[in-house]
Amino acid sequence: MAEIRKANLKDASRIAEILVFSKRKNYRNIFNDGIGSFVDLQVYPLVKKYIDEPELLESYYLYDDKIVKGLINIEGTEIKELYVDPFFEGVGIGSKLIDFAIKEYGCKELWVIDQNDRAKEFYKRHGFEMTGETRNVFGTNIPEAKMKIK
Repeated sequence: MAEIRKANLKDASRIAEILVFSKRKNYRNIFNDGIGSFVDLQVYPLVKKYIDEPELLESYYLYDDKIVKGLINIEGTEIKELYVDPFFEGVGIGSKLIDFAIKEYGCKELWVIDQNDRAKEFYKRHGFEMTGETRNVFGTNIPEAKMKIK
């Protein structure tokens, strides 16, 4: 039986796997940065960071049906991250995670990389609209746009 549950330290390696491989798949063509994607972005250092700073996991919730297949990071009413393992995309896991965030935590806003049309369409299907507010992804000249439920 599938559930959405709070992450714990035992989940650190699976969370890191999902983040690293999803970011490589979804952002490599946007950032055009092989070093960032394949040298800087690694599973082990991320797992170690979670072990050293377990409080970082406190805002993560996982879609778990005996295999952790997706995650959402919620801070206040903002969705900070939502990723589904690339092997399990397209079967409704992302929708379940976003519906959980909206219903259980009143999430109303998020930032999305402006060139990520697939993500923007996904969020629009869940009631989010572009606000017109933009900023650059930290340390880059890649714009991201704010979306909000009106």
